[in-house]
Formats: sequence, C-alpha cells, structure tokens
Amino acid sequence: MVVDDDMYGTEKSFGRGSQNSDYYGESSVHRDGIAMRVLDSFKRDPNSSMLPKGGSGADGTVYDVEQAAANTANSPLARRLKGRHLQMIAIGGSIGTGLFVGSGQALANGGPGALVIAYCLVGIMLYCTVHALGEMAVLFPVAGSFSAYSTRFIDPAWGFAMGWNYALQWLVVLPLEIVAATFTIEYWTKDGGVNNNAYVAIFLVLIVVINLFGVKGYGEAEFVFAIIKITAVIGFIILGIIINVGGGPEGSYIGGKYWRNPGPFHNGFKGLCSVFVNAAFAFSGTELVGLAAAETANPRKSLPTAVKQVFWRISLFYIVSLTIVGLLVAYDEPRLLQNENGANAVASPFVIAIQNAGIEGLPSVFNAVIMIAVLSVGNSSIYGSSRTLAALAEQHQAPKIFAYIDRQGRPLVSIAFALAIGLLAFLAGADDKLRDGVFNWLLALSALSAVFTWLSICLAHIRFRKGWRVQGHSLSELAFRSQPGLIGSYVGLIFNILVLIAQFWVAFAPFGYGDLSTPVRLQRFFSLYLALPVTIAFYIPYKFYYRTSVVRSHNMDLHTGIRELNIDALIEEEREERKKWPKWKKVYKYVC
Repeated sequence: MVVDDDMYGTEKSFGRGSQNSDYYGESSVHRDGIAMRVLDSFKRDPNSSMLPKGGSGADGTVYDVEQAAANTANSPLARRLKGRHLQMIAIGGSIGTGLFVGSGQALANGGPGALVIAYCLVGIMLYCTVHALGEMAVLFPVAGSFSAYSTRFIDPAWGFAMGWNYALQWLVVLPLEIVAATFTIEYWTKDGGVNNNAYVAIFLVLIVVINLFGVKGYGEAEFVFAIIKITAVIGFIILGIIINVGGGPEGSYIGGKYWRNPGPFHNGFKGLCSVFVNAAFAFSGTELVGLAAAETANPRKSLPTAVKQVFWRISLFYIVSLTIVGLLVAYDEPRLLQNENGANAVASPFVIAIQNAGIEGLPSVFNAVIMIAVLSVGNSSIYGSSRTLAALAEQHQAPKIFAYIDRQGRPLVSIAFALAIGLLAFLAGADDKLRDGVFNWLLALSALSAVFTWLSICLAHIRFRKGWRVQGHSLSELAFRSQPGLIGSYVGLIFNILVLIAQFWVAFAPFGYGDLSTPVRLQRFFSLYLALPVTIAFYIPYKFYYRTSVVRSHNMDLHTGIRELNIDALIEEEREERKKWPKWKKVYKYVC
C-alpha cells in the first residue's frame, strides 16, 4: 500500500481501509476524508507552541527583547505569497476611497495645485519609508514587521504602542469600509427599499470566505482586485487626456482653464496643509508589503522588486491621475462636497470628470471599481490587523490566545477577533445620527495611525543602520539596500513630523474656526488627532510598568530571524549573475 503523507507528516488514507467494503462507496468516504482534513487544518500547528515562559524577567516586570525577537522569527505563519502577489500588493494594494473619493474633498479644500504638491511630497516621504522597510524586511522577514522592528531597534514600549496603534487602525477600517461599500451600492439603488444590512452581511461573508483560504486567499484576491483598480486608473488617465483636448461627446478643449479660473490654490497655505492628511490616508496600506514578508516564499528576491515598484505606483497612479483630475474638475464644483459618508461616488472627482464630458454608462462602471476598491481595503484590514495582533501576542504584548496559528498558517483567533469588530458594520442600517457618530470616532482612530507607523519605520531603519555599523557589519552584507539610503530615512522621518505638525494646525484651527463654538472645535480637533493621545496612552503605562529603555546599538539583536544561513554566498552569487545582464536589464532591474 502506498502511503501519502501530507505537509504535517500525517497519513492521508482517503478511506483506503474502507475501499474493500461493498457497503461504503468510494466517493462518500472521500468526502469524509476531505471534511476531516478541513477540520484538522484548524488545529494548532504542531511546530508551534503557546508562548514559552520567560517573556519577561524573573520579577515579571522586565521585558525580554531577545525572547520577543526569537518568537517573531520562528512564527509558524505559512510562507505562500509569491512575487506576483507582492508586486500587486505594492502597486495597487491600497488604492481605495482615499484616491477615488477622498481626493475630491482635498481638491475642494486646497485646489489642484495643492493637490499635486501635497501628493508629491507625501509620495517622496513614502518612497523613502518603503525602501527603509524593504531593507529591514529582506534581512529580517519576521512576523509583525515594523512593530517588531520598533521593539527590536528602538524601545519595546514604543514597539508595543506602534503595534497596537497599527492593529487598531486596521480593526476599525473593516466596519468602515464595509459600510462605505453599502453606500456605493446606493448609487444604483437610490431609495430601493433594501436595508443596507443585507449588503453588509453579503460583504462580510465574502471577506470571511477569502480569509479562510489563508494568506494564499488574501494574495490571490488582492492580485485580482489590484489588476481591476490599476486598469481603471490607467483607463481614466487615457480618457482624461482625450476629454481635456476636447474628445468627449459634449466636450470642447479644456486645457488649463480651471487652473486659471478659479485658480490653482484655495484657502492658501492652510489649504495645502489640509491636503497632506488626505494624501497620507490615500497612501496608507503600502507598508503591507513589509508585513507580508514573513509569509513570502522568497522575500530576498520578491521584496526588492515589489519595493521598487512603489515609485511607479506613486508617480503614475497618484500624481498623474490627480493632475488630470485637477485639469478636468474645478475646486469650486458643488458636487465635491457631497461626500457625507466616505464613499459617495457622486462626490468622486473621477466620476464628476466623466459626467461633465457627457459620457453615459461609464460613471456606473467607475462606481463598481470604487466598490471593489473598498472591498479590497476591507480584505487588507483583516490581513493587517490579524497578523499584527498575532505578532504582538508572540512578543508578549497582547493576550496569548492571539498567537494561536493553525496548521494552514492562519492566525485564527486574531482573524476571528477582527471579524467580530467588523460586526459593527451592521450599524449601517441604524439611525443616521447614531451611525455617523460611531463611525466618525472610528475614523478618528485610524486617521493619523499610518503617519505614526511610517515615522517609526524610518526611525527603526536609522537605529538599525547605526547598530549594523557599530557591530562591525558593512553595507555590502545587506541583500537589499534602500535606494535613498540613510539620508532617505532622515527625509522620511522629517516629512512625517511635518505632516503631524500640519495636521495639528488644521485640527486646532480648522477652516472658519472663528464661527465655531468651543465644544465643536474640541470635537473637530480630536476627530482629526485622536491617534496621538491613543499612542501616548499605550506607550507611557507600558514603559513605566516594564521599565523599558532605548535599545543600545551594541546590544541590538542583528542575527535572529535572518532566513538564509549562507546569505553572503547567495549575495555574491546574485552579484555575479547581475554582471552578465545586458544594460537594458540592469536599468530595468534598478528601477523595477
């Protein structure tokens, strides 16, 4: 008899012992075998164990950084993401309502000039940030990625604060995005009489099914979603150029008319500062490439390519598309201000530009793209929050149960917790005032979280480089080096701080603040700046309780978690291979 072993070392009988029986049919026994294997896959991974004792010191109040690093390095998450998955996550993974709809509010507040300038500056900041993350993630493809790097290279208390900050960001995004998806459907149904909760149930089930397939399900879903979004953006860029030169059904030549009247800027410098926040929101999610490193089959080859392609995503999909939007839609267009629920396609400048050209049918197509984008971000929210929670648990910074990872490499308890928070989406069918009140504060939790995450990535990279140098290592030992280098991380760090300062000013003194009462101004401030007090609330108590200190350069653990043991030989082999490439391939691989 041939024995068929599965990946867990257990025999797959497929009912072989029953095939000699005339009573049991082969097909029924085969179904039982599949059912048993499905149930068996939910059991704890036999290679993992609940967190070992000793996560803290002998008195229980001293944090053990080395143990935390070992736990994240040995996480049993499945390594099933391929290069194409990472590339699509990098290029189109987080293109969502921030670009398609939120840019309309930014255009109304700052004008087309401010829109392009702010997105360019935030794009430069993010380019530096993602390269810094890529350098660390290729060397240490560990669970938790940037929150683990903060614990390892900066301060365990800061890593704790950043981990929970990032987990909360994605936990609240799921119900927000599902409700936003129901609003996109209202574009077609208007007053159709169907309760929004019916659509919420459908979207939740869809997201649950995708995530039950584990990281491979997430990767394949994002691959398809990203292709649709990228195709839509490229199609809009081509269509926008045609409309601008007068190629639309009702169109005449537009050129730079709206840059002359009403003009390129609105609300002066404060208008520009207000756009920074929208730009940061639109770019958030790019860092998921680093989080996915722990579940990538070959991060040393896949990650550098994905990281380099972020440049093309920033320049093509954001800068070029929004430049065309600014040429086709004036900032005083009344429809731009109709975005009351975060995903109103009526307020999308992309849809407005198509409608103004008199093209029928296409607005509905673009609304469908917006709905797919919303679901894509909702899907990413499950991935981002569950993996961060599992990594926090592995570092003894969250309840142990969140570290439960099954035989398919799924952090089941963390996924279930994220989906439980997603049930808040059923408020979509509640009273408008209650729903808007709840979701405004949920949105406030996630508004600035991404900026704090990016700031931490840049700071962790600066600290890592210092530790790498102090401990006698050279840059030639790195499998992938950040293109903007250490200077880029300083640029990213400074830009992130400037965005926080700009947002503080806009939150403290919003447009027309002289006409607002003090309670309204306070509410507006915290609705835009809630992430800061939340981060402080996580950081300070943890720091005092565990008495953590900044990790010194000579004490940094720069060995745990490196996946390849003979990394020097592998790097040398790749360099020899690159020397044989033709010039065009060298140029292509440098930029892509």
